[in-house]
Amino acid sequence: MPVRERFENDLKSVQQDLLDLCNKSINAFELSFKAFLEKDIDLALEIIEKDIEINRQEEMINDRVILLIAKQQPVATDLRRLMVIVKASADMERVADFAVNIAKETIRIGKEPFITSTETLEDMHFRTVSMLRQIMQAFINEDTVKAKEIADLDDQVDELYGDTVSNLLRLTSVATENISQITYLSFIARYIERCADHATNIAEHLFYLIKGQHYELNN
Repeated sequence: MPVRERFENDLKSVQQDLLDLCNKSINAFELSFKAFLEKDIDLALEIIEKDIEINRQEEMINDRVILLIAKQQPVATDLRRLMVIVKASADMERVADFAVNIAKETIRIGKEPFITSTETLEDMHFRTVSMLRQIMQAFINEDTVKAKEIADLDDQVDELYGDTVSNLLRLTSVATENISQITYLSFIARYIERCADHATNIAEHLFYLIKGQHYELNN
């Protein structure tokens, strides 16, 4: 097999590994929020236990990229693509980490009734999952128009996050006996908001891949 053809096959394989990592991370993020809403401690524990698989997959992607660079000495465009794969896998691994964090807060809340509506958190989570899934598709299609749209959605998540924090701060003055849960809920809101940021990061990586320069999409 010619060297170039072998490289392209290896590149496609590592790109598929990235998509698999994306799916696992997004699924963990969805399941962690399901565990939170349903107060499902067993599911929360399962998410925490399975995170090691996602960590290992990210490490494997990094190792494969390093090997490709060392053995194939790719040209500038290919090297940029490989570096973007490494960056995107790191962002998606962080999404899985935030899923674990949500699971841990779920365990801390336990079976306590929620002291406030979870509607805004649900809206934040829905929009963030949508962003993550759309950026995956944009990445596959190398669609910068869609990537820009995804970055714009981050503003909506930020606004919802601000509303959530404001509401929780108000509760601290009238529900002092529930300070612990207020803290846990504020952490969960922050984790969701950070996942949306990582979707925007991947959109920026895609712009770098296609345009060859860095863009700040969430300013």
